[in-house]
Amino acid sequence: MMGDLVWPTYDGPGDLAAIEAVPLSDRCLPGTTYELLVRAARLWPDRVALSVLPDGEGWERPTERSFAELLMDVHRYANELYTLGVRRTDSVALVAPNCDELVTATLAAELAGIAAPVNVGLSGEHITELLGRSGARVLVAAGPDLAPQVWESAREIAVDAGIEALLALGPTGTGSSQAGLRPIDGVRVGQLSEMAAKQPHDAFVGEAPNATDLAALFHTGGTTGTPKLAAHTHANEVSDAWMIAASNLLHDEAVVFAALPLFHVNALLVTVLGPLFRGLHVVWAGPHGYRDQGLYAHFWKLVERYGVTTMSAVPTVYSVLAGCPVDADISSLRFAVVGASPLPQAVRDGFESATGIRLVEGYGLTEATCVSALSFPHRPRPGSVGQRLPYQQVKAVHATDSGEWVDLPPGQVGVLAVNGPTVFPGYVTGRSADGPMLDGLGKLRDGWLDTGDLALVDPDGFIHLAGRAKDLIIRGGHNIDPAVIESVLLTHPAVTAAQAVGRPDLHAGEVPVAFVTLAPGASPSPEELRAWTADHVPEQAAAPKSVTVLDALPVTLVGKHFKPALRAEATRAAVADALGHIASVTGVRGTIEDGAVVAVVTLARGADQAPVRQALDRFAITWRLELS
Repeated sequence: MMGDLVWPTYDGPGDLAAIEAVPLSDRCLPGTTYELLVRAARLWPDRVALSVLPDGEGWERPTERSFAELLMDVHRYANELYTLGVRRTDSVALVAPNCDELVTATLAAELAGIAAPVNVGLSGEHITELLGRSGARVLVAAGPDLAPQVWESAREIAVDAGIEALLALGPTGTGSSQAGLRPIDGVRVGQLSEMAAKQPHDAFVGEAPNATDLAALFHTGGTTGTPKLAAHTHANEVSDAWMIAASNLLHDEAVVFAALPLFHVNALLVTVLGPLFRGLHVVWAGPHGYRDQGLYAHFWKLVERYGVTTMSAVPTVYSVLAGCPVDADISSLRFAVVGASPLPQAVRDGFESATGIRLVEGYGLTEATCVSALSFPHRPRPGSVGQRLPYQQVKAVHATDSGEWVDLPPGQVGVLAVNGPTVFPGYVTGRSADGPMLDGLGKLRDGWLDTGDLALVDPDGFIHLAGRAKDLIIRGGHNIDPAVIESVLLTHPAVTAAQAVGRPDLHAGEVPVAFVTLAPGASPSPEELRAWTADHVPEQAAAPKSVTVLDALPVTLVGKHFKPALRAEATRAAVADALGHIASVTGVRGTIEDGAVVAVVTLARGADQAPVRQALDRFAITWRLELS
């Protein structure tokens, strides 16, 4: 077994060159996530690895396991998967909210085959499609005691997807049993913990993976439309986890708080694999994570009890925490990492003012495993989401009309591209006898990943995001960054959140519109907000044509703003206005199908379709007619 790693000095921007003077291949990293776990159990066998809470109200009643115990449980679970027929190129799908067993099952799936975590919020149809694309033979799902609706859905999915075994996970800290698990014809059904109890705990009985084998398949987010399925190798995950662990955010005495769902790469890389490198204690929230209102009621006391030093969340979480009175000693909490969506200055100011804790921004995406850039807490670079991590290269490029890439000089905005050991090998497009078939689908070019984000890269490798390429609002050929509108709205004292999107327009192609939420008791009218924004945006082209007040902006289960839902609503409104004079139109709705916005127009049966088709053809949108 390899010796312990020698950690480089990594405290500021100037350390990058010295770190990269040593080739990554000379750093003797573990080859796989399994080797990483074995190393942790060897170095810190009796140290507490996990404290998993049953829920927010049970913050003082964790289930705890040491690194040695975690390894033994992973062996048992992986051996049970092997007994069920899972081999190196077979996927194990996991559909469950966070619980103690899910951490074990995910690591075991990467050992026996390929882990395929799935968002429990996706429709049964989309989960079935993802399972088919992943080639999953086994489905690990929340049992009836943990999430009854998920379990019932999993039973139907198991039949539709041709699953051979459906394995239930129980709630944290309970002794769930096989009792009550109704059989399914042709499907092995059982409680995973009970089935694995008889398996050897001291070794894996099958063939262990190597660095180039696939470790996991992560879908790429969204709440409707079937997401793409991005493949990660073991080398992808281990290298990114090492880069995260090498930063000064995870020092040797750190205690990490985790509450993001394990179907998200941030949860696996930042709060499972990164801490494994340094033998760190991770405190896990219950199954509802940051959506558990009981968690916020006790959050600061939880920080004090466990000595939490760092946490990772999205801006919406920090906005809520800023309003939670600090009723405990939280001096242990040094940094709070924020990513996944842009951080409004008002959220930063509110959280740091209320807590005295610095927010540290990061940047990453599933196709580059997880994290590609991190900020330095004591050396902030205003306007930046952080410096590129060691051994990852970044640049801004311009795509010519012929499709060629032209590298842009530092400081010039273009499409951000990433290269290095964390770039994924491709999306799963099918299966062959050798396992998943992968294709970059236009995102990969000579090892470089097209992130789809607009950014400039400064001479020190700091990334300054300038918007999402696909989020640009193009008004009469003029590009408008929605962040410009959003940042202006967020300076209004009544606005707590804001998102801007393009609304289809017959004359300009698109016009900007905005959606906001308001502070309790605030009551400015939409027209007042529109006029106020028009007075403050830097150019009149960016003035929104309308501002809509909502009770809440749509978000994914990990708290990221979900703009497709707002684009769908903006498209619905535009089409409804255009067709309002046609009596035969009985309804208009905006939907998201395979990631694209579609306007669906319902017509009275027998009505003349010609005028409706003529009106819809004037928009640059996808549309469909249905008969009522």
